[in-house]
Amino acid sequence: MEAAILIMALLFVAFVALGVYVTVKVVGAAKRGVERTVTQARRTVEDTTLKAKSVGQPGVAGQLAQLRLSLRNSMRATQEALHARLAEDESLKESLALFERLSGHGHELDDELRRLEREPDKRKIAERMPQLRERTERITHAADSLRWAARDRARQFADDDLASLSQQIEMESGALRDWSVKGPTTGEHPSWDDVPGHPAPSAQAPQAIGPAQQPVTYPWQKAPRPEATS
Repeated sequence: MEAAILIMALLFVAFVALGVYVTVKVVGAAKRGVERTVTQARRTVEDTTLKAKSVGQPGVAGQLAQLRLSLRNSMRATQEALHARLAEDESLKESLALFERLSGHGHELDDELRRLEREPDKRKIAERMPQLRERTERITHAADSLRWAARDRARQFADDDLASLSQQIEMESGALRDWSVKGPTTGEHPSWDDVPGHPAPSAQAPQAIGPAQQPVTYPWQKAPRPEATS
């Protein structure tokens, strides 16, 4: 009896612990989802505001907004390009590590540009604009170089694979044409007309028994036209 009570107590504790664990995981996932949504919404608002300032505000205010917008677009595009190819190309880990170091400089510059937007002394900002523009161009140029190098590498891999595939297809096509002209060279079977008691096969091959296989469709295929009904 005591053993049964002990087992029940252990099971109860195990279920409670499991419930707490699942609850913590669910709450953590929900919290991360909310944080991502808030971050994305804030980023969208900031980008929209910067676009409006870069176009609608004259002078240093518009120039600062343009620099921040150029910096953010370049860094974000490079980050997305590297992460998208990382699963297929392990050699991009080193490029991603370099980009993380570059991101530190980018965040530092973006924070400085944000503070200067609230600076009342516009003359001082105008004096610093050449240096700020030069820093922005250096960072965006480095980010663009990483991004395009990753894209060129991916395109080269795709070109090599396509060349290999084309060569294999040409070889297979040649083998098929050779078979259709010469016929099989080994393992020839007698025709059905020569075997007593066996009728000649019909012109149409028998259909396989079983469920019909759904054809594979590709984005470039046209949708079939519906049959006309009377």
